[in-house]
Amino acid sequence: MPRPRFSTLAAACATALATALIGPVSSAHAATATHYSGTLTDGATWIADTPDHWNGTLLLFSHGFGPTTAADAPSPAVAQALLAAGYALAGSSYDPNGSMWALDSAERDQFAALTAFRRQVGTPTRVISVGQSMGGLVNAEIARDGAGRIDGALGLCGLVAGGVDLDNYQLDAEYTLATFFDPADADDLVSLDGQADAGALAGRLTTAVETAQQTPAGRARIALAAAYLNLADWAPGQQPPARGDFAGQEQQQYAWLAQGLLGFIVPARWSVEQSAGGNTSWNKGVDYAGLLRGSAHAKQVEALYRDARLDLRTDLNRLTRGADITADPAAVARLKRTSTAGQGLAVPLLDIHTTADQLVPVEQESAFAGRVRAAGDSSLLRQAYVARQSHCNFTTAEVVAGLHAVEHRLDTGHWGDSASAAQLQRSADELGLDGAAFTDYRPSRLTGTR
Repeated sequence: MPRPRFSTLAAACATALATALIGPVSSAHAATATHYSGTLTDGATWIADTPDHWNGTLLLFSHGFGPTTAADAPSPAVAQALLAAGYALAGSSYDPNGSMWALDSAERDQFAALTAFRRQVGTPTRVISVGQSMGGLVNAEIARDGAGRIDGALGLCGLVAGGVDLDNYQLDAEYTLATFFDPADADDLVSLDGQADAGALAGRLTTAVETAQQTPAGRARIALAAAYLNLADWAPGQQPPARGDFAGQEQQQYAWLAQGLLGFIVPARWSVEQSAGGNTSWNKGVDYAGLLRGSAHAKQVEALYRDARLDLRTDLNRLTRGADITADPAAVARLKRTSTAGQGLAVPLLDIHTTADQLVPVEQESAFAGRVRAAGDSSLLRQAYVARQSHCNFTTAEVVAGLHAVEHRLDTGHWGDSASAAQLQRSADELGLDGAAFTDYRPSRLTGTR
């Protein structure tokens, strides 16, 4: 994968896997803030916090995958900093009666929360939408559809490639692991019966990976699955491996898997299927050799197969021949309708992503940018990157600096260099908060799109 050119690295911020994607805690912020709450027509709740000296800007926050609990900021620390700077905050829970993959209701509920804020609190002079993780996908949809209701948008670690691509590249990786290490489960990766069934499957796959890691052949095949998963090769607590250190890259990819990654993404698949009403991923007709050729990790996989004296072509042919999973067309259509962004933008959007995101790979930004470009809206989109491991692992300074870049675009009508790594770094450093690690970076192509 491309290596980032580092700016000043921030201290710490190692976010635990269990909390990384679920998102923020509901606000209970600065003592000078006034708190509001209410219930929307579908049963969703909304909350808002306004400072004593409101600057007129409202930040409409879309939270990530997890319990449908109202939140209005990415973290308590970010909320405190924003309220102290004069911003008002608002956000909804999404519909609490359905799946945690709440894309059926999220955009609607966010706009409804904005309407409720206007009625109960007041009319903002400016509205900026902010979204994190799954909420980054919601945020991108709001940036597409929100003309006249929002002015700009800031995305954080957003799942901007959408639900169909997510399910498919995760299926490719799970299918590879099951084929070589857990064949009893190879035909039972989709149409899951529930969270317990999904959790048990994730446990079996994880145990199989732990066993496979003990041999050169196992490590080569883990690297192959990791390539299909777009899995980062820089794990927490470690230095990034060198470009040609293929064994070191695999070791850090394995670290992500051993730390419980499958225990998150496999049950999450069940939530997506629940929301869409059926299986939303497929591999029938997929050429797994072709998929690998399109991966930034292809050279790593080839090298590890040579070291293990395994025939890569034989394994790829085996995967292609056995690929017979089909999707429910109605479920796919519903997921495309509710959980896809990038067909266009109505307002300026800045996306920020960590370079080693294990849950929402940074390569999603490539897929999203391509779709925005095809829609003719590239001038509205900017993307920036933070040289750090883990999902949504941003400092408060990085989030606030990103917000200021969006405000610059709205104030002046052009981005200038406001969203460049150098300017974002300067902006973050000037805040005197908790540091920043913006870097010049170009993500690779997203593997596994259909």
